[in-house]
Amino acid sequence: MGGTEEKRPAGTGRPTSRDVARLAGVSHTAVSFVFNGRAEGNLSPATQERIRQAAARLGYRPDPVARGLRRRRTAVIGLVTDEIASTPFAGRLLRGAMETAWDNDHLVLTVDSGGDPAKEDAAVAELLDRRVDGIIYAAMSLRRVRVPEGLHRTHSVLANCLPEDDSLPAVIPAERAGGRTAARLLLEQGHRRVAVIGGQDDIASVERLRGFRDALRAEGITVPKDRVLRTGGEISGGYDGATRVLGTTPADRRPTGIFCYNDRVAAGVLHAATRLGIEVPGDLSVVGYDDQEHMAEFLTPPLTTVALPHRAMGEAAARLLLDSIETGRTPPAATRRIACPVISRASVGPAPTR
Repeated sequence: MGGTEEKRPAGTGRPTSRDVARLAGVSHTAVSFVFNGRAEGNLSPATQERIRQAAARLGYRPDPVARGLRRRRTAVIGLVTDEIASTPFAGRLLRGAMETAWDNDHLVLTVDSGGDPAKEDAAVAELLDRRVDGIIYAAMSLRRVRVPEGLHRTHSVLANCLPEDDSLPAVIPAERAGGRTAARLLLEQGHRRVAVIGGQDDIASVERLRGFRDALRAEGITVPKDRVLRTGGEISGGYDGATRVLGTTPADRRPTGIFCYNDRVAAGVLHAATRLGIEVPGDLSVVGYDDQEHMAEFLTPPLTTVALPHRAMGEAAARLLLDSIETGRTPPAATRRIACPVISRASVGPAPTR
């Protein structure tokens, strides 16, 4: 037979770094340099590439357990969250954290506490017993949280929540900037009579409204109090709010643009507009918030919305945590805000001229 098959030690199913060294014609130390991040300055680019090609041909991957023991690490980070099973956004945040960890040779061990403080404390204690390298604590709705007992005993970062005691770094959406973005979507299309529907007195509602008013104020526009309707976060709230603000106002004075607290509220607004014979976007433009998976793009018309950056938050929290683990330095207890991008579809158009 030809000489393309690579020999492995008898009885060994998994290739070793010494197998890679033999195939590449280099020392075992050179292979270690490549896979421990010490190749720059010690090996030429050509040698590094030869080692990587040999590893690929053999199907070699470094043993994370052995490497972790040498570096006094486990190559595992924990992620404790309050409600993975009941929110449409959990998957995005988890994927962002897990893929970032995987790209840095770490696995993520995830625990869903169901929002029970006792379970959160127990989950953190269990993760510490397993000697994880660090922990991300994530909430699925933006709020201030009690820091679970034990998080201060390891490298820790919060995602989509803020610590009540301001003691840990946090990664959250840039909600106020998102509100400004929503306003600009309407302003750029000539809308001047606008309303806000949905939300309560939570952090996200308050910040989004502040940002929305910021952008309008810069254009000399104010939103009358009777056109800010805090009707909650469900479809029914959007329907009720839109019926009140659209159905009781003459056509020449009713809002031509509505900013909704989230996509569910926007779905209710679209339903109310249809019932009232108001065309979207011909007579009324609607902006949502969240970019809720399997919903926003399937509404009629498909919803223009400001997306919550759950995946980017997961990625940023994992990077911050991994940097802390790598350097051994605790990051400052600061808040990093992640931009909320626009997802343009078909529910926003020019303001009607009449």
